[in-house]
Amino acid sequence: MPVRGPARGRAGRRRGPRAPPRGRPRPCSRTGRRTPMRVLIWHVHGSWTTSFVHGRHTCLLPVVEDRGPDGRGRARTWDWPASAVELAPAELADADIDVVVLQRPHELELLERWTGRRAGTDLPAVYVEHDTPRGPAVATRHPLAERSDIPVVHVTHFNRMMWDNGQAPTEVVEHGVLDPGPLYTGRTASLAAVVNEPVRRGRIAGTDLLTALARELPVDVYGMGMDQLAEHAPHMAGRLHENYPQEKLHGALGEHRAYFHPYRWTSLGLALLEAMTIGMPVLGLSTTEAPRAVPPGAGLLSNDLEALAAQARHWLNDPDAAAAAGTAARGHALRHYGLDRFLADWDRILEKVTA
Repeated sequence: MPVRGPARGRAGRRRGPRAPPRGRPRPCSRTGRRTPMRVLIWHVHGSWTTSFVHGRHTCLLPVVEDRGPDGRGRARTWDWPASAVELAPAELADADIDVVVLQRPHELELLERWTGRRAGTDLPAVYVEHDTPRGPAVATRHPLAERSDIPVVHVTHFNRMMWDNGQAPTEVVEHGVLDPGPLYTGRTASLAAVVNEPVRRGRIAGTDLLTALARELPVDVYGMGMDQLAEHAPHMAGRLHENYPQEKLHGALGEHRAYFHPYRWTSLGLALLEAMTIGMPVLGLSTTEAPRAVPPGAGLLSNDLEALAAQARHWLNDPDAAAAAGTAARGHALRHYGLDRFLADWDRILEKVTA
């Protein structure tokens, strides 16, 4: 297959540095470190992809005309660097690609159709599993369980333990988030939660717990799908906020006294880690990976809903106690979920799979 130079946009602009053809980056002669790679990756989860594209590699993002799920391209509500480059499917066939980061099973077929290359055979590949098993918790077999040539990278230790990964090699790269700064003021005596599509996700996202608590205490919800939640929970009128840009969202969250994480069954919401980094104290269920993310002193994790409500009332009445817990939350998030560690972990995995 002929190899072209870097793809150009309609205005003729270069979209990134030229990489060696056919997927094997060259080591730098002086340092032994590999040169930046050209990584094909779909924009699936905005917050996670925001962290990933801040690395040293050029990220090739498929974009389709309607910017649908298989080609969203660059984010519109996050600030991404110039190294995140959009490519239409027709441009991918001859594009220099060193490695592909898959995130959904059907991307295997999209890759072959759009590039003519097969993951793990013609092109080094890894598969990021963002989710907990959707079937029986301990018996669900991973879609790549029969593949030994594509490592599965889980975002939490809990997920790697729960999925039946079969013969697929596995790794864990815990989340890393950009530090928005200590934005917490807590001046508003209310709780905040971030939940996208809460009605569709229902009990998985703890929407029933969220709406029940909102009958007792002031709770604001941020995310996509707030119109449906307004119909489902009319008592929350005036406290539902649709799809804020990230910078605006962080500032708005920091005004609330505490963060509520109602999820029953999720990997680990990045919004939770972002709230902690802002400096918010946390209330949430003691499920999945949350106990690792929220240490004692940074908040309360419990499956006792009355205990969570009591702690919320305490913080609403004692802003100093809430602020102290928020300081502990921010310190823990910066130590354990910083961007530098996340990107270093990904450099290691990408270099390993392309070696």
